[in-house]
Amino acid sequence: MAKKVEEKNKVRLKIKSYDHRLIDTSTKQIIDTAIRNGAEVIGPIPLPTEFRKYTVNRSTFVHKNSREQFEMRVHKRLIEILNPGQKIIEALSNLNLPSGVDVEIRLE
Repeated sequence: MAKKVEEKNKVRLKIKSYDHRLIDTSTKQIIDTAIRNGAEVIGPIPLPTEFRKYTVNRSTFVHKNSREQFEMRVHKRLIEILNPGQKIIEALSNLNLPSGVDVEIRLE
């Protein structure tokens, strides 16, 4: 006889920010809210930082060898909440996170 595997539903939060301090305080706030509402939390799991590099000529027409280089870093974190109730999802949607923090919520 086949064993019945119990599937757990979960909410996966992917958080992105340019500032590492801002993303750490936001993840702490999300985890505190989830634990306060009685959820089981996995994370925060740090994902690889994405580096975007741009090279720009300093001069408009001449001096091709004179260039400036700029870099943007996108820091990412992953949080999973197992067996979320309606109360937990509502509390997460009502969170007031600072600007500059992008949160992507997926139900799985």
